[in-house]
Amino acid sequence: MSEFKSDFLRTLKERGFIHQVSDERGLDDLFAKETVTAYIGFDPTAPSLHAGSLIQIMMLHWMQKTGHRAISLMGGGTGMVGDPSFKEEARQLMTVDTIEGNIASIKRAFSNYLNYGDGPKDALMINNAEWLRSLNYLEFLRDVGKHFSVNRMLSFDSVKTRLDREQSLSFLEFNYMILQAYDFVEIAKRYDCRLQMGGSDQWGNIVNGIDLGHRMGTPQLYALTSPLLTTSSGAKMGKSATGAIWLNADMLSAYDFWQYWRNTEDADVSRFLKLYTTLPMDEIARLSALGGSEINEVKKILATEVTAILHGRESADQAAETARKTFEEGLVAENLPSVDIPGTELDGGIGLLSLMVRAGLAGSNGEARRHIQGGAVRINDEAVSDERRLIGSSEITADGVIKLSLGKKKHILIRRAA
Repeated sequence: MSEFKSDFLRTLKERGFIHQVSDERGLDDLFAKETVTAYIGFDPTAPSLHAGSLIQIMMLHWMQKTGHRAISLMGGGTGMVGDPSFKEEARQLMTVDTIEGNIASIKRAFSNYLNYGDGPKDALMINNAEWLRSLNYLEFLRDVGKHFSVNRMLSFDSVKTRLDREQSLSFLEFNYMILQAYDFVEIAKRYDCRLQMGGSDQWGNIVNGIDLGHRMGTPQLYALTSPLLTTSSGAKMGKSATGAIWLNADMLSAYDFWQYWRNTEDADVSRFLKLYTTLPMDEIARLSALGGSEINEVKKILATEVTAILHGRESADQAAETARKTFEEGLVAENLPSVDIPGTELDGGIGLLSLMVRAGLAGSNGEARRHIQGGAVRINDEAVSDERRLIGSSEITADGVIKLSLGKKKHILIRRAA
């Protein structure tokens, strides 16, 4: 469609969220005339989601912002199976206790994007374990399984890619698309939910749910997917050289989160301002027109705005100020990430390779060694070339810390613990 009538779809289109819609006109008419409920499913495979999930979370944010009801569905039931879509191998199965703990932890980050509550437009966080764990298998096969063609299921790319690899697709995982389709039907019946959204890799699973809903008597259901994002250089969103960009503050500091967005590639800045911030489109257009050295200031705005939504404005501004002091003034900023090392270890001296791993600047001694050999490591702003060097109390500066740096943008303060 050239132009949407509804605020929600118009917002999503102009900000670049839409990849496919099952029935654009029908969905637009629905949004224009009533309060619509939509959901996105998230697998609780870790205690936190990472930045790769932010595009979906922002879609739910705009659902609520434009006056509709958003549901974040946690896969407490499907998480016991594992989504095989485009995975090279089976996921490790998790216990119920682990899944429940992950869901409770994940909700803390979600609450920064959505207002949860009992009102008609308040967001809901629900768990598909409510209906999946109590299913009677024989009844489920009879009532739901009869609607699925194995021939059609085998034709989906998410299945074919696994069948073409050495790692087999288990019957357990093969059931996942049936369970996800059944989720859509259950949520439609329980919450009058008409739309499921997700990444473009979920299109087949969502359309399966629409088809199952039609066969099981729901109102017309709809699908909307977002593009699968990579950076301009092809890197996967939500990952950095040192690991996942977690959304929970206890797994990644506000400063490190800010730095991830500050390091955005030039070609991605305009797109990321639209997708990951709530800045007005005219302001984004103004910022996107800037070039040359000014692009670095725009990246700082991007980083601060994205961080402010998740961690709060104060933490975002503090992260920006910490970066300014560190990079522009060369000072040791107190708010840099830090690691406490027992005084007894520092007195005896701790190996640089080991220290880099403990500080999170390298995943292994071998990786740390490569960084040192490449000239990327500094102690108190002085380059280090000796991989066998011991770091001890004598390196503690007048500020009471040892500043360990990797490249120009990653700094960890080593503090002496009692």
